[in-house]
Amino acid sequence: MKTTLDIPDDIFRKVKARAALRGVSLRQFVTEAVRDKVESESSLGGCRTEPPWMRGFGALADLKQENRAVEKKITEACETVDAEDRA
Repeated sequence: MKTTLDIPDDIFRKVKARAALRGVSLRQFVTEAVRDKVESESSLGGCRTEPPWMRGFGALADLKQENRAVEKKITEACETVDAEDRA
């Protein structure tokens, strides 16, 4: 399918230069870039509505168990009384 895109000049020059460095056509470069963008968003569960800086925080969700272990060690360390603190 053919379409017309209005790309700002500075971005167009960068895209064209990167395509040339990779030895691919502008069409192939843009197609790959759009495909990568669509696939990355679909693997994240569809379109993202939060700001880009929020994406990194979701990656930390699997640290809950590790956080609990660290908090437990901190609590245990704070419950022990040093000999010098008893006096």
